[in-house]
Amino acid sequence: MDTLEASLSMLTNQAILTYIFRGVAFTLVIAVTAVILGLLIGSVLALVRNYCNKGTNRIFKWIAAAYIEIFRNTPLLLWIFICIVFCPVPELLSHSMFGLSSVETTLLYKAVVALVLFTSSVIAEIVRGGLNSVAHGQFEAGHSQGFGTVQIMLYIVLPQAYRNIIPTLLSQVITTIKDSSYLANVAVIELMARIGQIMSAAGRYNGTGTTNVSDVFVLYGFASLIYFVINFALSCLVRYIQKHKLKALPAGT
Repeated sequence: MDTLEASLSMLTNQAILTYIFRGVAFTLVIAVTAVILGLLIGSVLALVRNYCNKGTNRIFKWIAAAYIEIFRNTPLLLWIFICIVFCPVPELLSHSMFGLSSVETTLLYKAVVALVLFTSSVIAEIVRGGLNSVAHGQFEAGHSQGFGTVQIMLYIVLPQAYRNIIPTLLSQVITTIKDSSYLANVAVIELMARIGQIMSAAGRYNGTGTTNVSDVFVLYGFASLIYFVINFALSCLVRYIQKHKLKALPAGT
């Protein structure tokens, strides 16, 4: 049997395809979870870094700045390994679930914590850029209408900031989806880890009894195609939003 044909035959195996696409689902869940939690944590960090400028509040500003700069300027893989060793796991998440063993669930939790820590530091700067794009007059207008500082942030400033950063935030989603492939280094269950597991037993699945060079190109090429389709679709969405946003701007802006 031709080795390329044997390698391609793995992609017609329903069990292998199901296994791979479950990895895709986990990749998307991991990325979306990291971005949502990162947006929540990053928003708090951005608010603290931007507006805690007086008195003892400056301590919180320095803490937020240190968090952002430390995580943003160090490798994600470093924090994955640190969390794998030192991050405690809640009892609720140390059991088998979602078809995963307790070991896989534990590793997944620790790796996601690392991804959230890293992503939140990046998103904090994105949100801070959005906050800085809101005119200071919005605060004055809010105070003139009787709003408190917290109400102004919740109902006036943050909604405008989030609207301004939607394209950049979607770009960060793309980056996070790609960054999730680092989790394969700790044997979790996202797409690249599953491709690696299939690759280690390719000789059993391709019918030749041995692993061939073509197996590498077929399996990792298929993974690359999946990443490309997902991220290209998101990139098109980003471009559409940016184009729509520019059209919505008044003439002369």
